[in-house]
Amino acid sequence: MYPSLFKIGPIVIHAYGLLLAVSFLVGILWAMKRGEKRGIPGNDVMDAGLITVVSAIVGSRLFYVVTHVDEFRGRWLDTVNPFQSDGEIGLAGLSMLGGVLFAVAAIAVFCIHKKIRVFRFFDAAAPSLAFGLGLTRIGCFLNGCCFGKPGDHPWCMAFPEQSPAGAFLPGLRLHPTQLYSSVYDFLMLAVLLLVDRKKRADGFLSALFFVLYGIFRFSIDFVRYYESSVQFRFLGMAFTYNQLISLFMALFGLVLMALISRRKAGKE
Repeated sequence: MYPSLFKIGPIVIHAYGLLLAVSFLVGILWAMKRGEKRGIPGNDVMDAGLITVVSAIVGSRLFYVVTHVDEFRGRWLDTVNPFQSDGEIGLAGLSMLGGVLFAVAAIAVFCIHKKIRVFRFFDAAAPSLAFGLGLTRIGCFLNGCCFGKPGDHPWCMAFPEQSPAGAFLPGLRLHPTQLYSSVYDFLMLAVLLLVDRKKRADGFLSALFFVLYGIFRFSIDFVRYYESSVQFRFLGMAFTYNQLISLFMALFGLVLMALISRRKAGKE
C-alpha cells in the first residue's frame, strides 16, 4: 500500500487526496466541454463543479456521522472536526455514496436556480462522475480503506497492518473491493460513452448511470467489510444502509427510463 506517495518539505502528498483532486479537476474540465455541446455555459459548469467539491465532502461526512453516531457520543464537536484523535489531518470518516447523493441534490438546486435543464446537465456530467469514481477507488486501494471481507480467491490479499484494512483484519486475505469498484466504474464509463454516441433524450444517460451504479453498489456490499452499526437484517439476511440507498437509486433510474420512453412514444 502507498497511502503517502511523496513529501515536499513538510507537506505529505497522500494517494487518496491526490487522485481525488485529479478526478475533480479532469471531471470538471471534461464536463465543461460536454456541457458546452449541450448549450450549457462553461462558467456555469465550473461553478457547479466547485459546488460539487464542497457538497461531496459535506455529504460524505454527514452520511458517515449519521451511520456512526455511537462513535461521537460525548464528543459531538468531532463530527465537524477534520483532525483525528492523534492530531493528524485525514480523510477518515467519509462515505463516498453520501457525497454522491449530496452533490447530486446540490447540483439539482443549482440548475433550477440557473434555469438549466437538470437532466441535461447530469447527462453532460455523468461520464465525469464515473471517471472520478473509478480513479478515486484506486486511491482507496492505495490507502487501504473501503476494503472487503475475508476471502480465499487467488486475487484476495492481505493488507499491511498500518493500513485501515490491516488494522481491522490483520493477517487475513481480503477481497480488494476497491479494485472491483474501480474496474466496474471504468466499464460503466465505457458504456455511458458508447450509449452517448447516439443522440438521446435528456435524462436517459443520467437514468442509465443511476441504474448501473445502483445495481453494482448494492451487489459489491455483500463482499465489502462494514461495521455492524451500519447493517440491518431483513428476511434473515444482513444488508447495509448503502445497499438500501443503492436500491432506490437503481429503481429511480428505471422509473426515469420508463418515463422517458413513454414521453418519446407519445411524440411519435
